[in-house]
Amino acid sequence: MCGRYATTRSAGELSALFESYDETDGRLAPDHNVAPTDPVPLVRLGAEGHRVLSAARWGFLPHWARSAAGAARMINARAETIATSRAYAGAFARRRCLVPADGWYEWVRTPTGRQAYYMTPVDGSVLAFAGIWSAWGSGADARLTFSVLTTAAVGELAEVHDRMPLLLPHGRWASWLAPADDPAALLAPPPPDWLAGLEVRPVGPAVGDVRNDGPHLTARVPLARPSIAEEVTLF
Repeated sequence: MCGRYATTRSAGELSALFESYDETDGRLAPDHNVAPTDPVPLVRLGAEGHRVLSAARWGFLPHWARSAAGAARMINARAETIATSRAYAGAFARRRCLVPADGWYEWVRTPTGRQAYYMTPVDGSVLAFAGIWSAWGSGADARLTFSVLTTAAVGELAEVHDRMPLLLPHGRWASWLAPADDPAALLAPPPPDWLAGLEVRPVGPAVGDVRNDGPHLTARVPLARPSIAEEVTLF
């Protein structure tokens, strides 16, 4: 998975969709071009076991990290090794979260340059990336941070990139958040028929600049080549 995605729903809409209490205090804004360390929404279990919608920064910081400087390097955690990773295993066992998204971006290198693609549900429904979170720092430096789990891409998605976020259908949200005797059993990819509901949409190059934002970034653009299957050399 590359380091960009979109999350544009309001805190009120997300609270309703994920049946969660909103504790974001107006700190979230629609973002069509989320980049590492940006503040974005996540859903986790609160101290009393109910769901809360929180504002967190993308880029996991283990509690023992001495500074926030390494957060941008820890935006993704591989599902295949997360249970044994020194940095991630504790959070995977006890602090799993849902990361709401409209879709995510990947790039393919072509003979004429890089082509960006936006993966998003055809029906416009919300996506939930499997995530893990941490509470890092204290006082003015305190922050919630998170990482998105990735897994091997399948089907048409694999023609764009060999990795993809671990996507959680609605029926798996509760089990992902709940305590589990064997959390590794939660790492199965979504079923092929569910993945068939995703569109692989070519978009313009503006998304490549983190300073750009707005709905135009996710608009379909015509391709010079007829299909992504004919693109060469995965980026």
